Amino acid sequence: MKLLRLAAVALAALACACSPASQDEAAKTSDGRTTIRFATDWRAQAEQGGFYQAVATGEYARRGLDVQIVQGGPGVNVPQLLASGAVEAGMGSNSFIVMNLAKEKIPVKAVAAMMQKDPQVLIAHPDQGLEKIADLKGRPILLADASVSAFWVWLKSKYGFTDDQVRKYTFNAAPFLADKRVVQQGYVTSEPYTIEKQSGLKPKVFLLADEGYPGYATMILVPDSLIAKNPAAVKAFVEGSAAGWRSYLYGDPAPGDALIRKDNPEMTQDVLDQAREKLKSYGIVDSGEAQTGGIGVMSDARWAEFFDVASSQGVYPKDMDYKSAYSLQFVAPAAK
Repeated sequence: MKLLRLAAVALAALACACSPASQDEAAKTSDGRTTIRFATDWRAQAEQGGFYQAVATGEYARRGLDVQIVQGGPGVNVPQLLASGAVEAGMGSNSFIVMNLAKEKIPVKAVAAMMQKDPQVLIAHPDQGLEKIADLKGRPILLADASVSAFWVWLKSKYGFTDDQVRKYTFNAAPFLADKRVVQQGYVTSEPYTIEKQSGLKPKVFLLADEGYPGYATMILVPDSLIAKNPAAVKAFVEGSAAGWRSYLYGDPAPGDALIRKDNPEMTQDVLDQAREKLKSYGIVDSGEAQTGGIGVMSDARWAEFFDVASSQGVYPKDMDYKSAYSLQFVAPAAK
């Protein structure tokens, strides 16, 4: 299941492959619709449900788009697909991916954030007296390599966690289940459910976003060239995606679920159902600024907060032009 995915992108390859001239204006179908190939960051699942719902219910088609979802997986590098012109739009899992592109001056921008809260969690055993994230200081924590250069930076900055706590996470819950002191990373919509289903253990779950982690998630990334040549198509894709997410969460999700299961036959309905409920109950998509600015909204203030944390830890130069990582022209401004 989806964890952090692709925080460490192949930036050297991107730098070689990407130039403003490498992206032509999106092609059109015979009936005049603009084709948008949209690369996701992992196999089809509820965490992408709004995009599938928008295809299934015609939200994109009504806005003059022919959207083709290109399913992700372990070997898929979304920024590289964008850079090479293989797709017109792609999913950015987390804010580090977006800032990494800006650091390398890759002409790709985030134009909307479908998730106001990054679903990243830390998972602990329930009988250890752990009531807040700060209580995890000193405990061994299972982290993927990509996580160490991403949200771990924030945990060290805010809570004083240290690198000697890090243990290698191999996307297997067995080490966690075998040792009650161990903590592991996960997604609120995924690992807690699978751990409980497989072992009967109801784990303690700490959603980083609810503790102040400022990163966005599930962002729409597009090349600067498409923004310049066809801003109407970008706007239509952002608006259609927001409508799809609203429908998936609060309407009948069956059309989107059917397309998800078609793309990913290993996906089961119970996993989809519980993930969708978690997206709703935790306010992953429509909390915070989205309550006033609508689904997909981003703000300068939120990006500045994220950059300040990352740059203070030496991840990015403090004089980096971080605003080149995103554009707010396609989303409603958040209320002041």
